[in-house]
Amino acid sequence: NAVIAKPAPQTPLIAALATDLLLQAGVPVTALQLLTGDGDIGAALTRDARIKGVAFTGSTQTALAIRRNMADHGDPSAPLIAETGGLNAMIVDSTALPEQVVRDVLASAFQSAGQRCSALRCLYLQEDIAPAILPMLQGAMDAMTMGNPWALATDVGPVIDAQAQANVAAYIGQARSEGRLVKELSAPQTGTYIAPTVLRVSGIAQMPREIFGPVLHVATFPAQALDKVVQDINATGYGLTFGLHSRIDDRVQSLVAQIHAGNIYVNRNQIGAVVGSQPFGGEGLSGTGPKAGGPQYLARFTQMPAPVAGPEDIRTDEAIVRSALRDAPPSQALGAETLPGPTGESNRLIRYARPPVLCLGPSATTAQTQAQSVRAMGGQAVEAPGLDPAALTRLQGFSAAIWWGDTAQARLLAQHLSQRKGPILPLICDAPDAAHAQFERHICIDTTASGGNAQLLAGA
Repeated sequence: NAVIAKPAPQTPLIAALATDLLLQAGVPVTALQLLTGDGDIGAALTRDARIKGVAFTGSTQTALAIRRNMADHGDPSAPLIAETGGLNAMIVDSTALPEQVVRDVLASAFQSAGQRCSALRCLYLQEDIAPAILPMLQGAMDAMTMGNPWALATDVGPVIDAQAQANVAAYIGQARSEGRLVKELSAPQTGTYIAPTVLRVSGIAQMPREIFGPVLHVATFPAQALDKVVQDINATGYGLTFGLHSRIDDRVQSLVAQIHAGNIYVNRNQIGAVVGSQPFGGEGLSGTGPKAGGPQYLARFTQMPAPVAGPEDIRTDEAIVRSALRDAPPSQALGAETLPGPTGESNRLIRYARPPVLCLGPSATTAQTQAQSVRAMGGQAVEAPGLDPAALTRLQGFSAAIWWGDTAQARLLAQHLSQRKGPILPLICDAPDAAHAQFERHICIDTTASGGNAQLLAGA
């Protein structure tokens, strides 16, 4: 596929270098063009009907704006692959190894000055161990070095620009005025530095948004409230990364099954997904899927023409669709595969059925064909030919809509989908791929944290 590469306004130089290297390596200039500029350039691109797909990494708010722009002005059938932010949490119970926890928290929260979408934002410590771990964490922070990222001795560099520095500093200042500051290092006086900072919160619900910098929020919880903590994390609607430190295997399995996050890390840090081992991408407000580097990713950049649809021949009542969505069974695991990784680490990619896909026809026969296609890939489907487009802004519990009719109606359907609150839901105008019927979660476990790697013994 031909690509127009539009980097963030703050990163044109590294984007130009990467583009030059690709062109030198033999990528045809007709297949790769670099277009730098501010948000107006990106907006012009995403409203152009000649753009047949958008892959975006950035904030959830910007992704939603792109979705609306594409629906209103662009090609309503163009796919949007959005990898967005998260309020990424880590839970630490009383069985965790304190030194390992501190090591992994420092890396997850402060590496790259916290400027990773996967970075740890909210640390939950079981209250039994918080008095021991918090002083260790603060002491380890004192050993961190801030400075020029080119220097090997540097642990934390600057944030990306003065605006980002001002925004994060204002957020920390507000928390300081509220008496929630736990720890703050000293930052260099020149440059756009934000010192690594720890703030106290009652829980993840107290975080108003993603703070894209070296700011760690810490909450404590009693052992009996563990399920409530998981519920609160899921209730944010974000689902990018999640960390867990525990040496109780049953607890690990239970929490992994409950948490709604695309990448789950156990007894290790929660950043730095490795291509080939840890396909990356979130769910809910944290991304649309499929996961980058996963087996379903490439298909989203291809197009399988849909069968010719007949004329609309039925009107489906919204109440019937609402009832069908309400009665849909909960998502079930469809299968898992083990991915390669280093010794002492387990990597598994698990596929789950998405919530139902609305099959809009336009004809009843076409809707039936659409539903059969989704179900053949393990997904769920609700046939709703002739459904009022406005219902797409009101109905809950579906994951996408399929339409194989005229472009004018496709635009109307896409516009209503783009007006929804919450996750970005696609309008599928060609044959669906597997990632439309399924979503993926990746689980990475440091198997050495429980006292050794049993796989080595089994292999012997």
